[in-house]
Amino acid sequence: MESFRSLTVTQRDQILVEQQVFDIFKTFYNLPPSSQSFMLELQRENHVEYLTKGLTGLGPSFCVLDANRPWICYWILHSIALLDEFVDPELEDNTIDFLSRCQMPHLATTYAAVNSLVTLGGEKALSSINREKLYMFLRQMKDASGGFRMHDGGEIDVRACYTAISVASLLNILDDELVQNVGNYILSCQTYEGGISGEPGSEAHGGYTFCGLATMILINEVDSLDLSGLTDWVVFRQGVEGGFQGRTNKLVDGCYSFWQGGIFALLKRLNSTKEVKPIPLGDGEGSGEESPQTTTSSDAAGEEGLNGDLSLGGSHSEIGDQHNTSSQDNVIDIDHNHSKGHANVEPLFNSLALQQYILLCSQELNGGLRDKPGKSRDHYHTCYCLSGLSVCQRSWLEDEDSPPLPRAVLGPYSNLLEPIHPLYNVVLDRYREAYEFFTKS
Repeated sequence: MESFRSLTVTQRDQILVEQQVFDIFKTFYNLPPSSQSFMLELQRENHVEYLTKGLTGLGPSFCVLDANRPWICYWILHSIALLDEFVDPELEDNTIDFLSRCQMPHLATTYAAVNSLVTLGGEKALSSINREKLYMFLRQMKDASGGFRMHDGGEIDVRACYTAISVASLLNILDDELVQNVGNYILSCQTYEGGISGEPGSEAHGGYTFCGLATMILINEVDSLDLSGLTDWVVFRQGVEGGFQGRTNKLVDGCYSFWQGGIFALLKRLNSTKEVKPIPLGDGEGSGEESPQTTTSSDAAGEEGLNGDLSLGGSHSEIGDQHNTSSQDNVIDIDHNHSKGHANVEPLFNSLALQQYILLCSQELNGGLRDKPGKSRDHYHTCYCLSGLSVCQRSWLEDEDSPPLPRAVLGPYSNLLEPIHPLYNVVLDRYREAYEFFTKS
């Protein structure tokens, strides 16, 4: 007890979290196979019920999040889409009407509103986005430093750069004026650790690293980053619990299943960087087709399954006319130009361990997902835990149009979620619909 008191707060908190997580794992391993199968099952119906209820009405405690309503819409709608479900037509119409009035004047909520409308899809949702006004707003938020301000007089940081460039790219209004000097700002935020901070001189952080990397890909300047250092930094953010931490010496958090896991999805697709190429497996490993089956602790793949060691060491004239074609081509490469078929490659992180953390430690069986054991479920963590789970399930593939092999999906194959476009975190088929719509319009 005395030695425990002598530890720092950070050390004590880490020990307590590890105890909570490992108690869950120990309980799981002592269960009979049928109970283990249930524990590893994604509770789809309960998640959809929880999410749909949140879209129709929230309690008075949510009044503090009034300004974040577009984000709540995005977190819920994207989660529902990942689960391959839809909202009813009346609710969809009401959501489109609300979101069409929430596209400005803040970059973060603009991003959330645009992603929500893209997720809803269809003529009504996509045509409700006023691209010309949005373009003018983005220009107004551009700062002389090369970065973007979140709002008029607001902070300049990597999040603002990502939300602005992501929206512009998704809507086909990205041009040289918006791109100018953005890369220099992002570069000034890459730290000695290799990750990316929110602003120059700050600490590397998972969310900002994802935003910075995605932005550099979208503006076709990713080779300017120290990708080797970035890779080294992110691989060491996966902890003994199987989940990711956001910063060095911080606690595991389910939301980083996407913010860190999504980085690996982007790195995997960067064929210009030899240091981050996937690692070939041994002869015959994972080759051939398999039928859907349940993957539990008794049949997970080898030492990386549940029984393995979990200790993981121009100017703008007409909308779209002056779009930066080199940047857009780069996005298309990431989306479509994969080698076909199943790839015998190993991801740079332990995808089964992360799936285990999400399903056993973040999932609440009555619906919704959370940060970690002891925390409450919420729509934010539901969104990013599910997004990370989708990334995990496809981390062994190079072609998103091919279904993952059952051994890559922890639990029953019915756990398989819809694939996402990792640059925007929208479901892949909704991105393709939006891309076609905004390319033609």
